[in-house]
Amino acid sequence: MTDRFVVLSGCSGGGKSTLLAELAGRGYAVVEEPGRRIVREETARGGMALPWVDPEAFLRRALEIALDDRRQAVTAEGWVFFDRGLIDAVSGLEAMTGEPALAEYGEAHRYHRTIFLTPPWPEIYETDAERKHGFQQAVVEYARLVRDYGRLGYQTVELPKCPVEERAEFVLWRLAR
Repeated sequence: MTDRFVVLSGCSGGGKSTLLAELAGRGYAVVEEPGRRIVREETARGGMALPWVDPEAFLRRALEIALDDRRQAVTAEGWVFFDRGLIDAVSGLEAMTGEPALAEYGEAHRYHRTIFLTPPWPEIYETDAERKHGFQQAVVEYARLVRDYGRLGYQTVELPKCPVEERAEFVLWRLAR
């Protein structure tokens, strides 16, 4: 298990990327969400591995990128914060295809035992060029992720709905315990 690898997961539009930027500003190593990178790359090259065009191809690519992110993160020192990651991609793929991959990947590629989840927060949710799905779809995704992280034995901690600086302090406090 890589106890230094900390996942920020949860509801789309719940403030994960904002929290990741705050942690990066404090000097921590961070890994951007695979999905956002894929959308930018696919859009730039006219590709089809987009969640609203070919969701299975999108999730398979997210899985590959997440595995590569983990390999590269080994060289970083201290905490490494991931905006989503491998388990999120495998969870989505399993839900879509029925392929039972969660246990296999989940056991082989562990993260810190505590997973920080951004809860559904309609007051800050918004769509953009990289997030086109609606809030209700994000809530369904959140419930699936809570279930799947629990299935893998992780302790899930829901982040408080508060300013990003306080959220960062909360995460660091929980990790120091």
